[in-house]
Amino acid sequence: MVVANSGKPLPDHDRQSERKAFDDTKAGVKGLVDAGLAKVPRIFIHDYLEPEENSGSKYSQISIPVIDFKGIDEDAGLRAEVIDKIKDSCEKWGFFQIVNHGIPASVMDEMTEGVRRFYEQDTEVKKQYYSRDVTKKLAYFSNFALYQEPPADWRDTVKCVMAPHPPDPEELPAVCRYATKL
Repeated sequence: MVVANSGKPLPDHDRQSERKAFDDTKAGVKGLVDAGLAKVPRIFIHDYLEPEENSGSKYSQISIPVIDFKGIDEDAGLRAEVIDKIKDSCEKWGFFQIVNHGIPASVMDEMTEGVRRFYEQDTEVKKQYYSRDVTKKLAYFSNFALYQEPPADWRDTVKCVMAPHPPDPEELPAVCRYATKL
């Protein structure tokens, strides 16, 4: 992969070639870091982003929507209210935080540890799960919109579709299987 050193935007075909070369490694962002990357590749840098003066000040009062599930099983009115809050948060924010959902912290911690164990595996082990096939129940990939967005997002993702039918535990990476038994 070629990393541009100038601040000039790369022509679209060069950027696409870089994206494909990055994607073909199946190593993801963590693979770049593990390989001792000295400079962030141009595909991850926004060409024309000029920081605003005091850019953080207008966002200092913003908070993520928090939706409380406590009592939704007993009160139909509260349940309808929570559904409206979810709809509103999805439309205006695209995300939200749920509290009092009933999932024990120990389960969430083990899920997080399972993902951490996945990412800490050798790149060659992770490559067998690397895919952009959206129909797969389990996939590891870097950057969902890698080929669509001008600057690629600096992230890797492990996706596991659990509904309506969870995958067979044998389909999951060995380091993540324990989490399905919680």
